[in-house]
Amino acid sequence: MRQLLVINPNTSASVSALLQHHVQAAAGAQVAVRTVTARFGAPYIACEASYAVASHAALDAWAATRAQAGAPVPDAVLIGCFGDPGLMALRESCPVPVTGLAEASFIEAARHGRFAIVTGGERWGPMLQRLAQALGQAPALAGIRTVAPTGAELAADPAAARALLGEACRAAADELGAQAVVLGGAGLAGMAAAVQGGVGVPVIDSVIAGTRWALRSGAEPAAGPSPIGAVAWQGVSPELAALGRREPGSLSI
Repeated sequence: MRQLLVINPNTSASVSALLQHHVQAAAGAQVAVRTVTARFGAPYIACEASYAVASHAALDAWAATRAQAGAPVPDAVLIGCFGDPGLMALRESCPVPVTGLAEASFIEAARHGRFAIVTGGERWGPMLQRLAQALGQAPALAGIRTVAPTGAELAADPAAARALLGEACRAAADELGAQAVVLGGAGLAGMAAAVQGGVGVPVIDSVIAGTRWALRSGAEPAAGPSPIGAVAWQGVSPELAALGRREPGSLSI
């Protein structure tokens, strides 16, 4: 049975439960999905500071999982946040493929042509623009529409969220000329299907896109983790410190 590790880089157990449910449903019964939650940080990532801490927390979650005796070796790692905090650090550290909700949904949406992003939380606009640039997806990005409520607030009122997000997705398609719309956010898992009927272009669910990428047939493994630091780290968790002391080229989990 294939193993998929999902890392929730915020501290919300309810988001982890939502991720576990939707990723497992998308992955199917032949995949064992395990979702782990950040041991520190914010309950919802909504600004640059919480994003920076979440990057550390994602790497720490991987190190803590790796240190658990008898823990299954994952075939892939999915960062369960639309923003992918810690993506490059995890790729450097993991011997298996790693992606995040944003990267995977950008790739899927770009297959349709130019795409737009709709998500919750106004501060995410420039953060996602920068991420798209870093991932080489800026030329395909038609624009970003954020709604004022955060993803957590939208998830708390699904009926109101569907109306608000459906309107934002229609506007993104019509006004930006997008050929697909990414509805991004772990807390918005499952809502793309609910708003699709009112939008004239494909609406991409970032959680489903992330699951598909992580489990796609023929996914090439990473080249192998490289040593993280040339000097001993101080003040980090014991598991993270041990990850930094790994022998060069070791693929042990």
